[in-house]
Amino acid sequence: MSVAAIVILVAAVVVVGAAAWYVGLRRRHTDELRTRYGSEYSRTVSELGSQRRAEQELEHREERVDALDIRPLSNEQRTRFTQEWRNVQSLFVDDPGGAISRADGLVEEVMKVRGYPVSDFDQRAADLSVHHSHVVENYRAARDIAEKHRRGAASTEELRRAMVHYRELFQDLLEDREQPVERAVERPVERELPPASRRVAEAPVENPPVTRTDKDVRP
Repeated sequence: MSVAAIVILVAAVVVVGAAAWYVGLRRRHTDELRTRYGSEYSRTVSELGSQRRAEQELEHREERVDALDIRPLSNEQRTRFTQEWRNVQSLFVDDPGGAISRADGLVEEVMKVRGYPVSDFDQRAADLSVHHSHVVENYRAARDIAEKHRRGAASTEELRRAMVHYRELFQDLLEDREQPVERAVERPVERELPPASRRVAEAPVENPPVTRTDKDVRP
């Protein structure tokens, strides 16, 4: 075999090996995104019509959120927000619609205090999906029901469902999920609606684990 043929053969092997490495790398990256975002990954692919474009969008979200100054809540803020949430759930007994409106506003307030931009809902949901992907779908569903209520078209059962969804997101926002070194993988969310009882909507939110830092100053 001539030297030229050997060079061509070696070059071909290198090219094939590089291509296989790149394909494997992309596959692992895709698997990581699917694990991290769960149903949000499928939703983004369906919305954009392309797996490649969806992955670029999710990567862009991560870059955007990483550039934000997301802060953990202080002990006092956690206590205050937890009590406010209990007040909202108590209101659900006599005024389900009013409770939903206040729950939506309370979630927005917690996001604002933590450092999330809240001016645009779609962007807000996209930002939340980076660290709270397992509840962002329920957040969208709760917001849709809240909008339906504003039009006078939401049933009491739908309002209960929205209350459960808001509670899931509220509890998640009280935790400092943005700080761990490794991003949390998606955990299963209870999808079934609890028994149609007002006591369910009033279930208390447990005080979350306290992040102990010197004078609650963010590291």
